[in-house]
Amino acid sequence: MKPTLQRLYEEKLVKALQDELGLKNVNEVPRLEKISINSHVGHYANERKAAVEDAVEDMSKITGQKPSVVYARKSVANFKVREGEAVGARVTLRGNHMWEFLERFIAVTCPNIRDFRGLPFKSFDGRGNYAVGFSDQSIFPEIELDQIKRQIGFDIIFVTSAQEDAHAKAMLKALGMPFRDNVKEETAA
Repeated sequence: MKPTLQRLYEEKLVKALQDELGLKNVNEVPRLEKISINSHVGHYANERKAAVEDAVEDMSKITGQKPSVVYARKSVANFKVREGEAVGARVTLRGNHMWEFLERFIAVTCPNIRDFRGLPFKSFDGRGNYAVGFSDQSIFPEIELDQIKRQIGFDIIFVTSAQEDAHAKAMLKALGMPFRDNVKEETAA
């Protein structure tokens, strides 16, 4: 069974986006390809192994999928990192897991953020992908606050098939992504 957000996208939003963006072919309509979630625990030099284990545990609770551990490619003395040492974790979500995570992110996680005024528009990369970072895992409802041993930040990258940022922005906004109201547009009106 397809997740609710995916059914909404396929049944209603594809046609609406095609009309809004003025695209001739339905295959040109931007779609979400994958969501990549990364965590780096470099600032815990003394207890890096335990921090990576915590990051893996927290990411598996958040995504419902076991992340892979990221290892350092080369040694850097200034950062106290040795080649082959575990420095983080990452997970890539596709298919139903991706749509379910996106739905939880929009409906539950974003409203959980303290003093949340929306996600910034500036985080598009120029090729239709959107990245946002969080400095604390406590915003996710799957994490129990009394079980947190150390603060672990996450980067979430939404990879789309859009060729332009404007198309990706329109798609994510149609899906319900809570973007910040643009102050410059309000003052111009």
